[in-house]
Amino acid sequence: MRAISVSVGPLASAANNNIATSQTLAAAGALNLNGTLASGGVATLDTPRRILIHSTGNDTSLTWTIVGTNWAGNAISETIAGANNGDAAPVLDYLTVTSITGNKAAAANVYVGTTTIAASPWVRFDEWAMPAAGAQFQVTGTANFTFQASNDDPNSLINSVSPYSMVWDSSISPAVGVTANMTITMPSAPLWGRVLLNSGTGSVKGVFTQYYQTAV
Repeated sequence: MRAISVSVGPLASAANNNIATSQTLAAAGALNLNGTLASGGVATLDTPRRILIHSTGNDTSLTWTIVGTNWAGNAISETIAGANNGDAAPVLDYLTVTSITGNKAAAANVYVGTTTIAASPWVRFDEWAMPAAGAQFQVTGTANFTFQASNDDPNSLINSVSPYSMVWDSSISPAVGVTANMTITMPSAPLWGRVLLNSGTGSVKGVFTQYYQTAV
């Protein structure tokens, strides 16, 4: 395949209540998206990134459903369990959040905000090409990143996996917790790859290539 480039970052400063300020949920229903990022009931983030739902009580028996859009503006959603005096962490990256609903009353106040974590758009490798693949990572500013890969496929007609249920491998050495430019070679390409920005105020660009056999 031709080289494909994706980038992630920089991110605006995170805030724990810029999507929804502290509020109660007296019964099953939607939170009021009224943080500084929200307008007309929709929160728009600076770039697709992770969010946190913070419970000040024990909401482990409560189920949250988050609905929004991704990098491409496509609708995404996921369902997660609430936390006990802590943060419930969705795994998808949201460009917008259009609703957050609970299936029952919350134990105490709840608020929602952004994190310092974000993933790049996904890169789809070519299973018909040679198995070897390469990746080059370029860091601008201060950033800590990890290359993630997955062989789950939400587009599969036989074994489809929901995007929020995909398993991403974060142990592809040496591209784990990296803070500088680097290049890796993979003997076998996964179906999907992405760059996860773990922290920092900078950005990371990933350039991915996969090799074709040349006829002789």
